[in-house]
Amino acid sequence: MLYRRELLLSAVGLLLPVAASAKAAQGSRNALAGLPPGWLDVRRYGAKGDGVTIDGPAINKAIAAASKLGGATVYFPAGTYASYTIRLQSHVTLHLESGAVLLAAPVPFDGAPSGGYDIADDVDASFRAYQDAGHSHWKNSLIYGEGLENVTIEGRGLIYGKGLARDWHDEGQIAGSRKPGVGDKAIALKNCHGVLLRDFSVLQGGWFCLLATGVDNMTIDNVTVDTNRDGFDIDCCRNVRVLNCTVNSPWDDGICPKSSFALGYPRATENVTISNCFVTGGYELGSVIAGTWKRQPDSFNGTGRIKCGTESNGGFTNVTVSNCVFDHSRGLCLETVDGAHCEDITISNVTMRGAMNSPFFLRLGRRMRGPQGTPVGTLKRVIISNLTSHDAAMLPSIIAGVPDHPVEDIQLNDIFLQQRGGGSAEMAARQPPEQADQYPEPTMFGDLPASGLFVRHARNLAFSNVEIAVQSADARPAIWMQDVDGVDVFRLRAPKGPAFALDAVSRFRSFGNAGADDVTFQALSRRVINW
Repeated sequence: MLYRRELLLSAVGLLLPVAASAKAAQGSRNALAGLPPGWLDVRRYGAKGDGVTIDGPAINKAIAAASKLGGATVYFPAGTYASYTIRLQSHVTLHLESGAVLLAAPVPFDGAPSGGYDIADDVDASFRAYQDAGHSHWKNSLIYGEGLENVTIEGRGLIYGKGLARDWHDEGQIAGSRKPGVGDKAIALKNCHGVLLRDFSVLQGGWFCLLATGVDNMTIDNVTVDTNRDGFDIDCCRNVRVLNCTVNSPWDDGICPKSSFALGYPRATENVTISNCFVTGGYELGSVIAGTWKRQPDSFNGTGRIKCGTESNGGFTNVTVSNCVFDHSRGLCLETVDGAHCEDITISNVTMRGAMNSPFFLRLGRRMRGPQGTPVGTLKRVIISNLTSHDAAMLPSIIAGVPDHPVEDIQLNDIFLQQRGGGSAEMAARQPPEQADQYPEPTMFGDLPASGLFVRHARNLAFSNVEIAVQSADARPAIWMQDVDGVDVFRLRAPKGPAFALDAVSRFRSFGNAGADDVTFQALSRRVINW
């Protein structure tokens, strides 16, 4: 063993002078170019930056050189660098200088067999159907990395995914993202750790601006996204920080933790912090980055939300969302429908304007898109506090489990929910369908018989300092509950009229409410409580 160790140390000793010599030579070249030591200018490797030449080979050559040095920064000065797939390597930083544009070069959406982006990989056929198709391939992206450590993309430049498919109908064609040569993601990372993304912007990021699958110890900081589908998809990841980001995603989700089966086993997304972010689906594509902030038409029902789900095989635990602003979005969603545990979630200091349906949607369902025999999951221990929602649409906020699988241990504290109102008596009398095995969306139940909060199949709820208001008179009760065990309501404010419509509710207490008598009962009850 000692002999082998001495041989290894001798080999390392021989290699160190070679690496040091290479770095010294590079340092001399950088000094002549005015760059810091350890920075490699892509133009020195053949990149033109003219927006026409395909600079991908030169960029990948620079990345390989940086890796050979043991790690370095690949520098993009101002210019437009058209490229197909850029293959990241460990210990390499891509630095996009202000004025630098990394352009996803176009290819025909019906395929480019002789060139274009790397061929799409695919997960094993035995579990391919357990997640949406976009979560099953990574390589056909503008920037791709797998099995890497300590990688960074940074700078004040722009990633422009103009040539990427979004796998929906696009100008009359179906953007087939698995066809040879077609790319569909701005950044795709798989099984990596030590990832830092900061300060750059992404315009039109394709199917996903970022798909991170099995990525641990990742920070996304001060990134601006103005995109035509998802913003950040954080799938099967651990120890993730999303900070100070702006995401405009009118046609899909903004910041989206998921826990799919794409790695071949259910891996939880856990220890996630989303803080100081702005999400919206209400502005025209490109107008946020351009600073014009051009609003979509009033008839446009954009997305732009923060959502855990819908892929939910592995679970979501230890997640916080704090100090975030939602503008003309679909609010905040926690969805577990494929057997995952969604537990220990804290949402605080949130403000919303113009929510296009439910301000918040907590859904435990049994779609069960996963291995046969997987039990229904759980949704429990969720605290939502200091949330203000103004001018929300007709749908109330929703907390919904399925029969025999309740949502549990939910606290709502210091919350103001202002809805547009206008609900009819017919809506108030409606019994919404269960839809237990359906795709989870706030619209899945149709019109709902509550103006502020709809709760079904739940246990152990506590509300404190909650106010529900409507802009137009509404015949529906403020809060509708069915099959709920354990409700504690303190200091609720609601419009005059029916405050609660209760059906199969037990262990209920409402007290300290202005202008209303205290109400307490233990046994199952069906009643309306008017204020």
